[in-house]
Amino acid sequence: MKTRTVHSGVDVRGAPPPEENTNEKLNGTRDATVTLPMITPNCRERLTASDFEFIAGTLGAGRNNTATLAELLTDAEMRDTILDSEALFQAVLQGDAQLRISPQCYFYILLRHVLKDRGIVNRETCDYLASLLETFSRTERMRAPGGAGHGPQQYVSDLLLALQKASASQAFLLRAHIGNYTLFISGVFQDRVESRSRRGGPDIEFLEGVGAANFQSAAAHPFARQHSLSPIFGELSERFHDLRLALNETAEKHLHMDETPPLLFT
Repeated sequence: MKTRTVHSGVDVRGAPPPEENTNEKLNGTRDATVTLPMITPNCRERLTASDFEFIAGTLGAGRNNTATLAELLTDAEMRDTILDSEALFQAVLQGDAQLRISPQCYFYILLRHVLKDRGIVNRETCDYLASLLETFSRTERMRAPGGAGHGPQQYVSDLLLALQKASASQAFLLRAHIGNYTLFISGVFQDRVESRSRRGGPDIEFLEGVGAANFQSAAAHPFARQHSLSPIFGELSERFHDLRLALNETAEKHLHMDETPPLLFT
């Protein structure tokens, strides 16, 4: 089985960031600014030509049928059915580590399989988590314990303190980011969190509580209701623990993270 290496601070496939991503800068206590990515569940809408070729080749579509398959993938219901294919999941596992597919397609296919096995069937949730992995796997804003990596350090405590001075719009982005950040580090880097908690850092239970609470607050924000994000934030809050375990399983079985992840846990 092949795994994909996710490099700290580097886009795993070099794809451009989602067009919908927006950034908000907040003053922090340890850093001049903290840039917050806005994550949206849109991986399925951003399939690339390389993704179409991979899917067509995997499902046995010849050159004459590739165009037809591409047309089918533009139909949301048919696209979702095709992406659920067990053959695609097996192809991702068995294919070369340098698969010529986009990170959003790669993460979605992996997570969809893991989440379904855990009884989490909402595709929007899978799409959001895939976008989360895609975004954080390429971030250059955080660096690992001990000063490894590039960019300013990011602390959960700083993010919580920044809420006290945040405007209404900043507060929404900040709460969403706290939820995203704690879900990512507690899911993908569970062993490191546990190791640091034994030396006085926040433990998994703390990060779960903080993450779930901030997703819940984000779900109630007018911006979330206006942009139909309340349901996804609500589920992220309610099922934070289950989703964290799903991310941990995905990371342990299918991803090879660098020895120095782009994160700080304190």
